[in-house]
Amino acid sequence: MQARMTNPAYVLPQALKGIGTLFQAIGESGLSQEVAEIVGLRASQINGCGACVHGHTTNLRKAGTSAERIDSVSAWREAPWFTDAERAALRLTEAMTRLADRSHESVPEELWDEVADHFDEKELSALILTVSVTNMFNRINTTIKEPAGTTWG
Repeated sequence: MQARMTNPAYVLPQALKGIGTLFQAIGESGLSQEVAEIVGLRASQINGCGACVHGHTTNLRKAGTSAERIDSVSAWREAPWFTDAERAALRLTEAMTRLADRSHESVPEELWDEVADHFDEKELSALILTVSVTNMFNRINTTIKEPAGTTWG
């Protein structure tokens, strides 16, 4: 499989610069890289983005995350491998990603309070931005048919 076109972030260098700035800010927030990769993986699974699923699982493996945790992200509710903070982050990820599926507000107060109990304002900001950027890349990659196994850098 070959992509329909070069990733738009590479076609428009200023876009890539802005994305790099976002990733730098996320990295400086104090949010655990593992949490960021787990929520990125979950959003990518929901959106059917093979390139991002592959990228997040590769990053998690390189970081030493157990196979049980990686393999269970799509079934995190039934898996014992996740902390309460990670579960809150995964709930937020699903709420932010499944906007079209909602019959109520996207992030109810109960969920917001739960996530805010586990993450400070900087970490919460990074979490929200991570899920948002992942959803953006999922939409780009599924549109241009970016194949799994693509590497960026």
